Amino acid sequence: MADQNWQRKFEEAIDLPDGRKLNTLRDAADYITALPEEESELTQWQVAIEALMLVSRNGPTMLARIAFMTALNRNVVLRFDPDARTHHWGKRKLKRDQ
Repeated sequence: MADQNWQRKFEEAIDLPDGRKLNTLRDAADYITALPEEESELTQWQVAIEALMLVSRNGPTMLARIAFMTALNRNVVLRFDPDARTHHWGKRKLKRDQ
């Protein structure tokens, strides 16, 4: 029965940078165990391992997916683009002003 819990599927597969997809908790665990030791010792990966073990017993697979994606994308920096398209929010006109 324990092995059956590791076969639970994510709601949405995890896309890896090399094009592979991780569909089950087992796939994610195998990916983490294949990492070099110095990388798998990082805090983000340790959190992902904890989440995988927790979810394998009982819990929503989304928790493990979020932890895994956070560890996988730990070096991605989101930048604010001030030249992005402006939104219409706050520019609504009332009928009486038309």
